[in-house]
Amino acid sequence: MKKRDDDPNAKPKASAYNKALGLLARRDHSRKELRQKLDRSGYARDESSEAIDRLGEQHYQDDDRFAEALIRNRSAQGYGPMRLRAELKSHGLSDARIRSLLDAADVDWDESAAAQLRRRYRTGTTDPAERARRAQFLLRRGFPAATVRDVTHADVDDAADETP
Repeated sequence: MKKRDDDPNAKPKASAYNKALGLLARRDHSRKELRQKLDRSGYARDESSEAIDRLGEQHYQDDDRFAEALIRNRSAQGYGPMRLRAELKSHGLSDARIRSLLDAADVDWDESAAAQLRRRYRTGTTDPAERARRAQFLLRRGFPAATVRDVTHADVDDAADETP
């Protein structure tokens, strides 16, 4: 049976603050992501802004903590810095902040790329076509062309390093 808005047994809608707090209890979210989820849930823009600001003041929401966790998780999954930069950008972080967080991350991108190759292909190759395929795999995972070139010894176009 579908509940109607005038149903006396219907639960009252939670405040934007409580809704956002519930979302943060499950996992960290960026400010932008929280705003989008609150907007989709039908909360007024000013109520959402006040709730997100209050959560930030109470240290429940922190874009830096969110970004650090994302970098840790995605790099452990074998994604490179170009992919992480794009993902963090989509969450509303500034280029300067992203650069600083990636620089502070304790990740050896060359070793990470080499580990991805070992995991995926297990053996080395001297075939130029196969090296190119492996290089494309690493580029799709977000590794810079210089890293891919060092790890695969394949000819890779530096244009892949340019961020949009």
